[in-house]
Amino acid sequence: MSILKRFITSDSLRRVLCWFTAWYIRFVRISGRWQVVRGEIPEQFWKSNTPFILSFWHGRLLMMPLCWDSKKNFHMLISQHRDGQIIARIVKHLGIKTTEGSSSKGGAKAFRAILKMLAAGEYVGITPDGPRGPRMRATNGIISIAKLSGAPIVPIAYSSTNGRQLNNWDRFLVAWPFSRNVVVWGDPIYIDRKSDALDQEQQRLHLEAALNAVTNEADSLVGRAPIKAEDEK
Repeated sequence: MSILKRFITSDSLRRVLCWFTAWYIRFVRISGRWQVVRGEIPEQFWKSNTPFILSFWHGRLLMMPLCWDSKKNFHMLISQHRDGQIIARIVKHLGIKTTEGSSSKGGAKAFRAILKMLAAGEYVGITPDGPRGPRMRATNGIISIAKLSGAPIVPIAYSSTNGRQLNNWDRFLVAWPFSRNVVVWGDPIYIDRKSDALDQEQQRLHLEAALNAVTNEADSLVGRAPIKAEDEK
């Protein structure tokens, strides 16, 4: 049996790899140099205990758990697929809670759970192009959550001088240790509770553009070539 098949079928191997990955993320964090751009944006919410929806592309997920204020409760929305379960185990080692659901499975239940969390003053993280893309294209779910909860969406991205951009659907960025890294925060986006379908579509496009902007800014600051959205040529 191949190593990959053994990993997929062996729960023990998955636990070990998830533990190792969590420690790898910590090592990347402590061994690298980090610059935070517009860090005052999340600080104003954290200091006032005001919940918001953290939004980042799936391809920049790796270091997101350690861009967070560990004193604030944070839940990540993850899929119920096998890759989502692996992510859940990894971030659990980093003190991050998860909620299962996606547009294809468990979405309604997760939607209600997220609204309850935000109403209770907690924070949630969503990859609006996850779990399967298209890359760097936002879906409508996050806009609906922001509208009903009244919580703003805050875009974020990270990039690194050293690392590997995987050749998968989301162009996942794996940062290497001892790199120069940057985290870029974007301005909060508020969705009016009275907005209609046309307004929400405009806000979806606005979020998409804002996420692409912070991602491109992060890449530019470390000299990395920008990643294009999936249907761009």
